[in-house]
Amino acid sequence: MQLNFILLFLTAFISGMLVFFAPNFRDKYFKMVLVFAGSYLFSITILHIIPELFDSGYSSSRMGLYILIGFLLQQLLEFCSSGVEHGHIHKHQSETSKGVFTLMLGLFIHAFLEGTLLSHGSVITGDATDTGHMHNNNTILMGIILHKGPAAFALAAVLSASLSKKWTLILLTIFALASPMGMLSSAFLFEQGILQKEGVGILYGLVTGGFLHISTTIFFESSPHHKFQMNKLIVSFLAAGLAMASEYFI
Repeated sequence: MQLNFILLFLTAFISGMLVFFAPNFRDKYFKMVLVFAGSYLFSITILHIIPELFDSGYSSSRMGLYILIGFLLQQLLEFCSSGVEHGHIHKHQSETSKGVFTLMLGLFIHAFLEGTLLSHGSVITGDATDTGHMHNNNTILMGIILHKGPAAFALAAVLSASLSKKWTLILLTIFALASPMGMLSSAFLFEQGILQKEGVGILYGLVTGGFLHISTTIFFESSPHHKFQMNKLIVSFLAAGLAMASEYFI
């Protein structure tokens, strides 16, 4: 868990710092990184997380409800963040203190919930399910890392447009700590008996719905006017292939 904490924090912090040291990255590579991250996130959600949830003994109808609520919750959070978590860079967002607060609130809640996925694999699946599916936190960790990098870069770009470098770094650090704090907090609450298995399942369902919302939004927004783009197709297939390899062969 300590390694996961470090990886989650450094990924977000270093990616955000690229705004200051590699500003041209946005125009040249940012969209393709987004597409790759979105494709991988969608793939592991379909291949790994959803089958795991429906194999875990929870009521299928309730789990479907939790996923739908998570999808809708993510839409609400994006109303606060203006879609920074899937790469929207709006320089006007941080012009007021209210804008900064709503932006950070939406992103922090989203990132905090994501971190809970890395604490309870054995609770969801047990040692092994009847189908032989084993929980592999590394697959989910990779998905969160790939998603967190572009989100941190977009956040830093938004904040640096109207805030000082000092405040941008402070808020970037808070965001970078959100997922690790979600991971540690949910693990602590479960160990203390405050969070039960049913609660863990609800958290997984909510985050799964959020992943579906974010990844599909990236797909739609990366193809303006639904124009065919070969480079996007290639990147999407590479990301899906990596997800399949990490799930079935690694």
